[in-house]
Amino acid sequence: MKESILNAVNKQIQAEFQSAYDYLAMSSRFEVLNYPGAAAWMRMQWQEETAHAMKFYDYLVRRGAGPTLLEVKAPSVTFNSALEAFELVLEQERGVTKLIHELYALAVNEHDYPLQTLLHWFIDEQVEEEEAAEAIIDSLRMAGDSGQGLLMIDRELGARQAGSE
Repeated sequence: MKESILNAVNKQIQAEFQSAYDYLAMSSRFEVLNYPGAAAWMRMQWQEETAHAMKFYDYLVRRGAGPTLLEVKAPSVTFNSALEAFELVLEQERGVTKLIHELYALAVNEHDYPLQTLLHWFIDEQVEEEEAAEAIIDSLRMAGDSGQGLLMIDRELGARQAGSE
């Protein structure tokens, strides 16, 4: 495996763990704001992002490379409403999508076909991630400041099952 690929995949592992850590911080904030459904949704997102990091980790191991774990920084996530939070989610997912696309371009440039194959799954996954965040944002905008609407959305978020957005 080329050094450029190894370094880029290690960077992606860090980005996935950083994303997971940010989602865990969002879960904590939602607990404080008394949105148990949104807190559960964010915690599930934390698990999903951790699983994504481990897919890249395991990929390196299967290719005979030792993953290098890079620094994960303390989250600096702040928001005062569910809408603000999910706008941050969308922004974060778009950032991850950009990283995945850059990694794919590198894999193409370096003729790393196994990495390209792995990244097809991630490209599809990111489409789903962004679509889910956009749908939640749309619902939150429709609900506005309606306590009943926000309660209903929070319950829907809390009903999310593993593997679903």
